[in-house]
Amino acid sequence: MKLLFRLVIVSALCLTAITLLAVPAQADEPSISLFPSSGVPGDSVTVYGEGFQPDEEVTIYYDGEQQAKDMTNEHGRFAVPITVPESHRGAHIVLAVVGDDEADSDFFVTPGLTVRPTEGPVGTTVTVEGQGFARNETGIKVRYYLNGTYEVVAGNITADAAGWWEESFQIPPSPTGNRRIDAEGDSSSLASVRSTTFGVTPRIGIDEDSGSVGQSIEMTGAGFAANEKDIRILFGGEAVVTDIEADDRGHWTEPFEVPELLQGIYTVTAEGAQTRKEDLNELSFQIKPGIILSPDKGHVGMNVTVTGGGFAAGRDVVIRYEDSQVATDTTDAKGSFEVMFPVPESKHGKRQVTAADARGNEAAADFTMESNPPDTPGPISPTDGGRVGFVGGVKPRFEWSEVFDDSGVYYNLQIAASANVTMAGEFVDPIVTKEGLVGSNYTLESSEALPFGTYYWIVQAVDGAENESGWTDVYSFRAGLLPLWAFIVIMVGIAALIGGLVYFFVIRRRAYY
Repeated sequence: MKLLFRLVIVSALCLTAITLLAVPAQADEPSISLFPSSGVPGDSVTVYGEGFQPDEEVTIYYDGEQQAKDMTNEHGRFAVPITVPESHRGAHIVLAVVGDDEADSDFFVTPGLTVRPTEGPVGTTVTVEGQGFARNETGIKVRYYLNGTYEVVAGNITADAAGWWEESFQIPPSPTGNRRIDAEGDSSSLASVRSTTFGVTPRIGIDEDSGSVGQSIEMTGAGFAANEKDIRILFGGEAVVTDIEADDRGHWTEPFEVPELLQGIYTVTAEGAQTRKEDLNELSFQIKPGIILSPDKGHVGMNVTVTGGGFAAGRDVVIRYEDSQVATDTTDAKGSFEVMFPVPESKHGKRQVTAADARGNEAAADFTMESNPPDTPGPISPTDGGRVGFVGGVKPRFEWSEVFDDSGVYYNLQIAASANVTMAGEFVDPIVTKEGLVGSNYTLESSEALPFGTYYWIVQAVDGAENESGWTDVYSFRAGLLPLWAFIVIMVGIAALIGGLVYFFVIRRRAYY
């Protein structure tokens, strides 16, 4: 009985199979699918198709714009990659056309960012490009993430009709590594925007690329690890500063002095506990001949020390103050020397000191001569309104108070027949001018004797740096009691009177008796 039942079942299955084989197979409807089905403009998307005619040309369109062509295989299938073109956020139609057959599917555009360049040191100017934002979206701002917080580095951005925008900014101080850049707008939330990253690389810089021994140079490091320790500056392979520590943004600044080395070009770099010198840009520094003055300002007669470096080794060096040689020395094995000289008399202001060796190497520095004028002396004699002498041809002695100055003092004296002075206080028409008087008095010589009359005199002090005091107040004096001709007339009258008296009382009386 069981055997009969099994035969009936098998016979029924065979009849069913024969019937199905006799019915022609029904072809699949043409269709496409996208992978991925959403993304940012610029992404690569593969369009998969099936149910199309075999060995036929396939044309792919995105929002009606042709994107790619290919062929179906013998099974009527294809897989065609396309790049999502510039388009705003939302659904966009992808259409596949094969002969008379076509099929479409929606691709959903989401916003995203790209940055160029993708890495570099702090301070690099980067351009962020946003795509897939809402049509004409406003209020877009760019965020730069740093140590768990962020800075808004650009704002008030508006996308165009295709949801595209572009903005540039400089990478702010940041530790080394990848820093996230994100954006949001009035229609696009942070969560919906695909962020991008910028790789911060460490870098060093110096404020001068050449200088002399002993000169202070400042190095700046950026893009080091946050709070990195044990950073040191290397000059010519030797550490010149150690134990530098970066801040929480990987930034540091440290001065160093150019070491005592011969002139030439040297490599300058740095390294730290986490940053290798091989990770950094390599700088070059040229040591040139140079001198340092100590002190570099003062007065006539003071001693100044000249320290030089970067000269040829074992060579004679000549020191000049302006055009005058003031010292010589010989450089040591490192091209350095130190010598002292007294400052000669020279005009106030910057004066040049030079050092030159026998190889033609030369360096200069400025010494600032003091510019403080000495005190104004006080007139003593002749007194104001006084008289000197009896008749013309007077040679008075002029006296004034002594003035003291670190640069030494001499005096200028003027005498005039008029009290008219210039704005500077000196006489308009002096009849006697004496300059460079070393004492606090002067007596006129015979050639300078003053005839009878009223005169005026002034004096000023001048120091060894040619700083001038003001002129004194004008003092007047009278030379002689009366003019020479009057004196002669009086003397002649007196002589005549004496003669008359002698005649009357002597000669005439004798004749009478």
